[in-house]
Amino acid sequence: MDAALDVLVLGMHYPPEHTGNAPYTAGMVAALAGAGHRVRVVTGYPHYPQWSVHDGYTGLRRHETDAGVPVTRVRHPVPRSPSALRRALMDATFTLHAASVGRQGVRRPDVVVAVSPVLLTVLAGLRWRRRGRTALGVVTQDLYSRAVAETGIASDGAGRAAARLEGWLMRQADGVAVVHEQFGDGLAALGVERDRVTVIRNWSHVPPATGDRAATRRALGWRDDEVVVLHAGNMGLKQGLENVVDTARRAGEQGAPVRFVLMGDGNQRAALEVLGAGVAPLQFLDPLPGDRFPDALAAADVLLVNEATTVAEMSVPSKLTSYFTAGRPVVAASWERSAAAAEVRRSGGGVRVDPGRPQDLLDAVRDIAADPARARALATAGRAYAQEHLGAAAARRDYQRWVEGLAAARTPSPEVHRDRRIA
Repeated sequence: MDAALDVLVLGMHYPPEHTGNAPYTAGMVAALAGAGHRVRVVTGYPHYPQWSVHDGYTGLRRHETDAGVPVTRVRHPVPRSPSALRRALMDATFTLHAASVGRQGVRRPDVVVAVSPVLLTVLAGLRWRRRGRTALGVVTQDLYSRAVAETGIASDGAGRAAARLEGWLMRQADGVAVVHEQFGDGLAALGVERDRVTVIRNWSHVPPATGDRAATRRALGWRDDEVVVLHAGNMGLKQGLENVVDTARRAGEQGAPVRFVLMGDGNQRAALEVLGAGVAPLQFLDPLPGDRFPDALAAADVLLVNEATTVAEMSVPSKLTSYFTAGRPVVAASWERSAAAAEVRRSGGGVRVDPGRPQDLLDAVRDIAADPARARALATAGRAYAQEHLGAAAARRDYQRWVEGLAAARTPSPEVHRDRRIA
């Protein structure tokens, strides 16, 4: 498409948040702006994964500029313990506040992109949508209704209600972009036509390591004679990290030279620290700065994905893109039918065990450590997979084409070009 488009991106998460879907939303925005489109972002106050608003972010609304892109931030509550009710209140407040932005004297966008898993954001997108004038696209990082059901944060009845709401909202969109093929089946079950679903994979936004591996291990307190298993990222309900605590406890009881490291933050970290008190082979680390994070991944011996026993279809762990790029073998404690297991199989970069089985997880780690040739083969395969399939350039190009396709598919009406300003 030759003509520049006006694009509005709505999503709660955006940099300076550096985990979750924020880097991918920012990458999409950069791709659209780089293609010459006029992009505007409405987002929330940064709070993830710490579940507390970053220092310096005060007031009810803020206006910023990110690489020439105007960014409006709207205030919303951030629950330290995000129960279903508190999460719903946060999401609803963000949606209402986001929908109120730009009512006067703003060009009507050609395309609005609503970024889930804050599902209600789609409602804010619908406030802008007009047939033939403004197309609505949804980017789905997680299946919201599956998350409600699989994390157990709400009742079965609430889960069914969430599925009905998600299906209705997704069917209002002109197109839905998902990050994994398996999400297509979930959306089809919600009544979304498959020809309106586009797969655009997440990419590795973490650069290769640059630091000395031995020096990094020393700085983090990791010995040369132990196998370091690193789980990096959010510590929430869907990660089910009690399994890792139990595995570390078994390693200590069995005298296995294995250290399990939980690096990051999240609403379950405090409870995990209490659960793991006195477990010698278990270490908690705060999130590392961006320039040190790749070095930590590369300094580990095994990189771990762990999912709760109730989780299977709700999401694809975004950490896998960084894990594969780091060139270390991956162990996924995840069900065979999960998207995480599918990615590990497809990459050839790791092994899978059932979640919630500490001994199986410990055995898998020890098997990899006992076979250096196999460990190197897994690491090499994962890195090659990342280089071939998880490149940022291809994904950003696909987002650009997807948004341009949404705009091109509009059915123009005679009034489209008469007045594109909102009274």
